[in-house]
Amino acid sequence: MAEITESGTAASKSGPRKSSWRYIGPGIVVAATGVGAGDLVATLIAGSKFGYTLLWAAVIGCVVKISLAEAAGRWHLATGRTLFEGWRSLGQWTTVYFAVYVVIWGFVYGATAMSSSALPMVALFPEGPGLKTWAVIFGLLGLLFVWFNRYLVFEKFMTVVIGMKFLIVVYVAIRVAPDLGAAFAGLAPVLPDGSLLYTLGLIGGVGGTITMAAYGYWVNAKGWTNTNWMKVMRIDNRVAYLTTGVFVVAMLIIGAELLHSSQIALTTGDRGLIDLGVILEDRFGVVTAKLFLIGFFATSFGALVGVWHGVSLMFADFVERFQRERRTGAAVGEGTVEEVASGARERSVPFRAYLLWLTFPPIGLLFLDQPFGLVVVYGVLGAFFMPFLALTLLWLLNSSRTPAEWRNGMVSNVMLASGGLLFVVLCVQQVRDLPW
Repeated sequence: MAEITESGTAASKSGPRKSSWRYIGPGIVVAATGVGAGDLVATLIAGSKFGYTLLWAAVIGCVVKISLAEAAGRWHLATGRTLFEGWRSLGQWTTVYFAVYVVIWGFVYGATAMSSSALPMVALFPEGPGLKTWAVIFGLLGLLFVWFNRYLVFEKFMTVVIGMKFLIVVYVAIRVAPDLGAAFAGLAPVLPDGSLLYTLGLIGGVGGTITMAAYGYWVNAKGWTNTNWMKVMRIDNRVAYLTTGVFVVAMLIIGAELLHSSQIALTTGDRGLIDLGVILEDRFGVVTAKLFLIGFFATSFGALVGVWHGVSLMFADFVERFQRERRTGAAVGEGTVEEVASGARERSVPFRAYLLWLTFPPIGLLFLDQPFGLVVVYGVLGAFFMPFLALTLLWLLNSSRTPAEWRNGMVSNVMLASGGLLFVVLCVQQVRDLPW
């Protein structure tokens, strides 16, 4: 039996004969995309301030994300409808929210992702092109790669990216000689003074972006379109967040051993990773420092390519659904997951239009200070997305929109409700912290 073809035929129609690790794929993509350079810095800073004390929060964060991504994947497989179709069934307000969000978020994120990919290259090649030139190069490379390749090639590329990130970050964590006793002690839930916001950030922030909503679309793009793939999806999802957990723990170890013990403070934002590269060179030599910068680049560019593909896929579904509703007058249609599985979305005009939107308008932001009002709106929309995702999934998966067999059980409801509450708290704090 063939595994999956680009047209979504073969095994995708009936499902696998048995759950197997060889089917793993969308989870690798979400792990490579969901943890960006900013997430690594946030984890490093938590480790530098509190040592291993908040390790338990990183573990809980991965469990919360497993529940959230599983819910998104389960909706796609159990209903045969995409997440946007589910949102649309909740009312027109979801369409308005998503339309505003995806346009403004994509505009600002495009510049952020390109700059983040460029930073390690400037550090690796100080005599080479400047930051803006590298940023434009990587934006165009991401555009060309996603434009001319379908999901299966994209998945293979992301597997290489995750391998680089995993090996390099774990190598550096081992190199700094972790205190295993202190690490195990960090699994006990303790809140040091002043640690509440860092704790909430570790639980709710790392690995939690719009890519969690894209997970269901990648599940369909892989060719998984019905409940026969449910067990495989759940294994795949656990692999994703186990991998994410290893990244987070490794970066917390680096922060605790390299920064906390020496009382060294990092620069906030992605440039904090450049600071860490300098510290690593001083302590462990140029080879370790260069390897870390390569891992930094893989993290940033992997996130860029993942967003270029996943969010463009979501946008294409949004536009196609909206256009179909206008033509037919029906609020909700059928067959969208099959269209995603066939690769039709990746070849569509809306998919490529959003790719262009992610790439070219943000280049202008690289040469201008980001307009104050745009930064505020972007921050507000970004803060509201994770509560929106958690609470709408809770709504969809407890209603008649989902077949009774696949509705939430008690554990899923507790995890989604807890995650939703956590994201609301983080949302309020993020909005308060904006440069009003």
